[in-house]
Amino acid sequence: MARKRYQVIATAAQARINCEEKGNTEWFDRWTETIEKETAELPSGSGIDSAPKFDFDASTPEKLVFDFGYHHMNEVGYYDGWTDHRLIVTPSLQFGFHLRITGKDRNQTKDYLYEIFQSALSEEVE
Repeated sequence: MARKRYQVIATAAQARINCEEKGNTEWFDRWTETIEKETAELPSGSGIDSAPKFDFDASTPEKLVFDFGYHHMNEVGYYDGWTDHRLIVTPSLQFGFHLRITGKDRNQTKDYLYEIFQSALSEEVE
């Protein structure tokens, strides 16, 4: 049964918490690997510095938190700066999930970031 990427990550986050509470280190590690595998599938390149990193401490099954950097280019195509961002995914009854991206909106890049992360988190995975 295919589920959306954000659902897989949220389910794994809850299972990981359950395993930690019960002291089940084998499955704790497996759920950690699942989160890292799905996070590695999030957008990288085209300004996004490698894959975003899942923040295990700040995340819960109802709030997924990812950190990433963005390299900005000037009008002639050279990198000319960097901004740090946090992607926060929360539930939405109307749309499935809601995104919030923190950090400076230099050169109006956040519209682009919202679009690509919306698509990647909505992607169906096995």
